[in-house]
Amino acid sequence: MFGSQNKDVMLTLYRDNRTVFRLIDVSMLTGETDLQVLAKKLNYYVRKGLMLNPRKGIYTKPEFNAEELACRIYSPSYLSLEYVLRKSGVIFQYDSQMTLMSYLSRSVVISDQSFRFRKLKGPVLINTTGIIRQNNQVNQACPERAFLDILYLEPGYYFDNLHPLDKSLVKRILPVYQSEALNQRIKNIFGNA
Repeated sequence: MFGSQNKDVMLTLYRDNRTVFRLIDVSMLTGETDLQVLAKKLNYYVRKGLMLNPRKGIYTKPEFNAEELACRIYSPSYLSLEYVLRKSGVIFQYDSQMTLMSYLSRSVVISDQSFRFRKLKGPVLINTTGIIRQNNQVNQACPERAFLDILYLEPGYYFDNLHPLDKSLVKRILPVYQSEALNQRIKNIFGNA
């Protein structure tokens, strides 16, 4: 249907280390400026099983990174809260759901993976202090930022193990929230250490 140009687009996508793309990402990678033509090509790949279209406007390679997909559903967003705290050993309760901070609150299920987005006010959300941006465009809070995020949203949250947290890093990130109530919670948890 699309001939050799079609193969060039697929080759470009498969050479890229990312596994999740928006239409505009593919346009920038391939140089194709006509988004309607590009969408038709991508939908052709989806029908052929070479690409997946798990959500409108998002295309993935058949083997995609779920964390990368999570950060592309709504933007800006970053992995945080229970997901990061569980991975770092601060909480022990297992839950396969990925939790993220974003500009809105939503729950989304894609390919049997549940994503929960929690709303965070704009100035705090766009402040990148304590957020690690990986090469595959995965944005993830460090454990200390995730700890502060959850205390900011849920003041009475219980933590199983605070030893993995760097208290001095918690205190360096704390001003991002501009919240006297959060400052007091941190003093109550850590004392003056």
